[in-house]
Amino acid sequence: MGSPIDLSSYGIRSTQGERNLPPAALYEEAVRHDGGEISSSGALIAYSGQKTGRSPKDKRIVDHPDSTDNVWWGPVNMRMDEKTFRVSRQRAIDFFNTRQRIYVIDGFAGWDPKHRLKIRIICARPYHALFMHNMLIRPTAEELENFGEPDYVVFNAGQFPANPYTEFMTSDTSVELSFETREFVILGTEYAGEMKKGVFTIMNYLMPEAGVLSMHCSCNEGNEPGDGEDVSLFFGLSGTGKTTLSADPHRSLVGDDEHCWTEDGIFNIEGGCYAKCIGLTKDNEPEIFDAIRFGSVLENVVFDAATRHVDYDSSVITQNTRCAYPLEYIPNAKIPAVAGHPRNIIFLTCDAFGVLPPVSKLMPEQAMYHFISGYTAKVAGTEVGVDEPEATFSACFGAAFLAWHPTKYAEMLAEKMKQHSADAWLVNTGWSGGAHGTGSRIKLKHTRSIIDGIHSGALARSECEVDPLFGFQVPTSCPDVPSEMLLPRQTWSDPSAYDETAVKLAKLFSDNFAKYASVASEEIKNAGPKTARATA
Repeated sequence: MGSPIDLSSYGIRSTQGERNLPPAALYEEAVRHDGGEISSSGALIAYSGQKTGRSPKDKRIVDHPDSTDNVWWGPVNMRMDEKTFRVSRQRAIDFFNTRQRIYVIDGFAGWDPKHRLKIRIICARPYHALFMHNMLIRPTAEELENFGEPDYVVFNAGQFPANPYTEFMTSDTSVELSFETREFVILGTEYAGEMKKGVFTIMNYLMPEAGVLSMHCSCNEGNEPGDGEDVSLFFGLSGTGKTTLSADPHRSLVGDDEHCWTEDGIFNIEGGCYAKCIGLTKDNEPEIFDAIRFGSVLENVVFDAATRHVDYDSSVITQNTRCAYPLEYIPNAKIPAVAGHPRNIIFLTCDAFGVLPPVSKLMPEQAMYHFISGYTAKVAGTEVGVDEPEATFSACFGAAFLAWHPTKYAEMLAEKMKQHSADAWLVNTGWSGGAHGTGSRIKLKHTRSIIDGIHSGALARSECEVDPLFGFQVPTSCPDVPSEMLLPRQTWSDPSAYDETAVKLAKLFSDNFAKYASVASEEIKNAGPKTARATA
């Protein structure tokens, strides 16, 4: 595939775009014209420049009468007017008209044909084109020939800055979306993840409007005979294990990051995976390690110039080293990426305070409380005076990508879980025996055993103790997991220090949830930690 495409309808007249070039051709373009390198495993190595992560403070949505009452306005979705959006769009077009090479990727978002969107990416870097070739669902030759007009267009002019003196701008970076013109404009950042998450934001607006729940989660499915609808969803913020734990050699991978739940079941939004690479090893994550080969894109990694071996432990450029690869590069990926209704909903959190149990079973109202809270914790930083973990709360485990108010997604999830009798679990992939700096990180093999215990039903059958502060049920046994580590207070050398830290974390939960208290039911509000009783 790969053919010229006329882009004059967008105002791009200086050159024709190259449409859906195959990976080999994009490799050639990247090496010749974009500073690309090839790793020893065959992946394309690319660099995103100054920005090595998303720019959430520069994300804006056009405030239009047709959508203004639907959007969750605030720090996640900042307002801008139509005129300023047109200025930014023209700035992107002007940039494209200075380029000798423009790349176009046409693909789909959503594996369910009833709900998929046609997405067009227009960019000036072959690395960006290959990235979205991997992350969108790749059309067949026939589908590409009959693609027609796209539903949404992404103008990635990230090499060209926004004008910080333009109204609504706060820097030279701006990521802008108009639901009315169905366009997405990127200026001032070359981080490829902005395109991926821009498409997700679009789906997060359109799908709930159509009665479909969009979710920031990974998904896998049992592949043993008789499993039936043995489907699991893994919710979690970056670094909690969403991609790692869903890549299970004994189960089929539906997807690692973005899904929708319809009346028929689950479908993946994406055609690829976007895995963190920092600390990656073949022993711990063999499926992901082996997926880094020809056709994959490695972002911002350090490598040996002589051997081209990548140093996955190096964070010299960024901690957020990444790889984007097609879904089918995972050996047990399920294609088409659709599945039945989930049996288990797993909320992943990396608790650097060392308070939460490695696994807890949640009642329905507790599941909603923790879904709306979206908790994880960052480890203590190197900044002077910062010597303890930092709690992070992100509604629905993905607030940065939500378009509607979080309660809309929570209510839809509650209804789906009730309708299909799904169980909910809170799994801590963080610290045990103390907070970060004192305790130790829970071993990946133990977390995998916990996930296996959920899937086998062993944890559902286990005796439980009720956590006196957080109220959830804590299993006291799990195959291949030391029983003493399942009750976190017993792993601390100083139980009183655990109690003090637990009360501190519980208060952080309560303080965060206060912003949702006015729209949450009494059952959900009462499902949080009993901070008043604990303090007394």
